[in-house]
Amino acid sequence: MDIAALVMAGGKGTRMWLREEKPLLKVGGKPMIQHVLMALKDAEKISEIIVAVSKYTPRTTKFLKGFPVKILETPGEGYVSDVGYAVRRLKLDTILTISADLPLITGEMIDLIVERYARCNKPALTVVVPLETKKRLGLRGEYVLEAGSRRLVPAGINVIDGRRIDKGELEEEILIIDEEEAAVNVNTPQDLRIAERLFLERLHGRNEPS
Repeated sequence: MDIAALVMAGGKGTRMWLREEKPLLKVGGKPMIQHVLMALKDAEKISEIIVAVSKYTPRTTKFLKGFPVKILETPGEGYVSDVGYAVRRLKLDTILTISADLPLITGEMIDLIVERYARCNKPALTVVVPLETKKRLGLRGEYVLEAGSRRLVPAGINVIDGRRIDKGELEEEILIIDEEEAAVNVNTPQDLRIAERLFLERLHGRNEPS
């Protein structure tokens, strides 16, 4: 299954308390959104990359001009609202939505998510990570879901059947991923420091002789 990816990069990023637009904050010397775009490019299951921007992210829009992606300006009225706008405006079918603040995400993990969606036979899939994993990394979980005895936090990655966007609440599969790649999304300056540390640890680990 090859699907389009919609990168959400139009939020205000008010919790960062910084002048720079959140998608352009650097981890490992590159803007976070660039890491996400690289992962999507590496993913075998992604056929097209679309980036949703808004009036709140003009520098991000300018930065994206150097990448082979489709840029769509949304109203900037919120994540869910802007996803709906993009799906309707572009008449998208199956689509993977992903936040621009997941600098550790990999193409391999994106393919795993798409494959799980293809097998679940449901119109939507939501990726979550255990709250204890977020806490172990020093990250907070702002929106916590209860699933039996487990406490889970949305990762900012979903797959949906865009043809059913106006059907109300969709039946969804919950995919739990207990990995740093999905757990680290940057919403605060502390999150950014943690992302930088983990990125460098991964980089040094790859460079160590076997």
